[in-house]
Amino acid sequence: MNKVILCGRLTKDPEVRYSQGGEPMAIARYTLAVDRRRGRNAGDGEQTADFISCVAFGKSGEFAEKYLKKGTKMIISGRIQTGSYTNKDGVKVYTTEVVVEDQEFAESKNSSNGGSYGDNYSNNASAPASNPAPTAAGDGFMNIPDGIEEELPFN
Repeated sequence: MNKVILCGRLTKDPEVRYSQGGEPMAIARYTLAVDRRRGRNAGDGEQTADFISCVAFGKSGEFAEKYLKKGTKMIISGRIQTGSYTNKDGVKVYTTEVVVEDQEFAESKNSSNGGSYGDNYSNNASAPASNPAPTAAGDGFMNIPDGIEEELPFN
């Protein structure tokens, strides 16, 4: 089984290109800085990170282009893909990257930029005005008002 799950921050804005052909497809490349778990005997206090290359295709690539920015904390899952090519100097270069299958925010926009990611991704733009807006609880989760269960995309 080839499955990887990572949590880290983008080191810079994603680089997005579109494929050639009849139906262009978004191809987003970004790097996640993933903290290494320090061992019990790590007394120097030095934190280290791995910098993991990621690539997202299609809708995932479009999502990355639209919403991901440098510093965004993300959780991604996907598969590791290796490859190689010969550079212009004739040297064989080996590559390893994560092909993104799923990506989601690991923190709210409130913790970094002062808004809520939920504001950008509301699937229910026509919610009745009689329902009170969800409010943030002290634990960082949103309280869902009573009576809107049937409007939620999950149950």
